[in-house]
Amino acid sequence: MPKRFRLTRRFPVAMTEDGYRKLRAIAQEAGLDEGEALSFLFEHFESVTDEHALAHRLRLFNAELEARKR
Repeated sequence: MPKRFRLTRRFPVAMTEDGYRKLRAIAQEAGLDEGEALSFLFEHFESVTDEHALAHRLRLFNAELEARKR
């Protein structure tokens, strides 16, 4: 029997405009709303990411983060 999908947590999130555009595109393509798409991505995080590419991308993101905040 499938688990019932309940949204149990709500939290304020700050996202870049590029990140939000990509989230909306993923959600629309999958027929989900943004919250459902985020839930899917985090529930299946290990299967939708490549750990080596993720580590590299995180290093790049962190390296440019301060400049992007200005």
